[in-house]
Amino acid sequence: MRLLTSKWTKVVVFLLCLLPAADIALKIAGNEDPSLMWSWFNYDLSANPVKFIEHFTGSWTLRFLVITLAITPLRRILHLPQLIRFRRMVGLYAFFYVCLHFSTWIVLDHWKQWDWNAIWADLLKRPFIVVGFAGFLLLVPLAITSTAGWIRRLGGKNWRMLHRAIYATACLGVIHYYWLVKSDHRAPLAYGAIFALLFLWRIGDWLLDRRRAAAADVRRKPPITAESA
Repeated sequence: MRLLTSKWTKVVVFLLCLLPAADIALKIAGNEDPSLMWSWFNYDLSANPVKFIEHFTGSWTLRFLVITLAITPLRRILHLPQLIRFRRMVGLYAFFYVCLHFSTWIVLDHWKQWDWNAIWADLLKRPFIVVGFAGFLLLVPLAITSTAGWIRRLGGKNWRMLHRAIYATACLGVIHYYWLVKSDHRAPLAYGAIFALLFLWRIGDWLLDRRRAAAADVRRKPPITAESA
């Protein structure tokens, strides 16, 4: 499809992926009194603006992980191999939003005391933060090695094995979200179900490829004759 191979399509996708960040930035910038430091906290984002931003960026991290993992199934089901052009970009946007999510917690949630002991105590007191931080750390090497140069350095097989860690990241993200919410667990369970379906599809696709490869090996083998026996 020509539309998917156009360079302008990548520009459009790039800008669309940036819209959530632009939306929250415009809300922050909409404060009427920008002269006071951190005064935008009074802007009616929610009752707790910092938590609102944390949840907002965390939710978009999970959404971009869903899109990243859905690209391979969609390109095969829809017979659109050109979709692979957008997988790296979308994956890097997942990393971008998780960086915003983590930065909001580390900078805005703790900016008043900026006490590493308090941050450490917060980690120990809230296991969901530890789980989320582990998911964030798993995404770091995936973002670093997302370039073609790193694929050549690692080799295709090793690179693919490393990037399967995205499923572990998705799992940790769902657990982080599930433990975070107090009562209504519908959203994290929905994300968990989507990730589970994508993971099962990947396993099924892998098993099908192995079966096809085994059948191709059988066809390539010469028939056993009396002379060769």
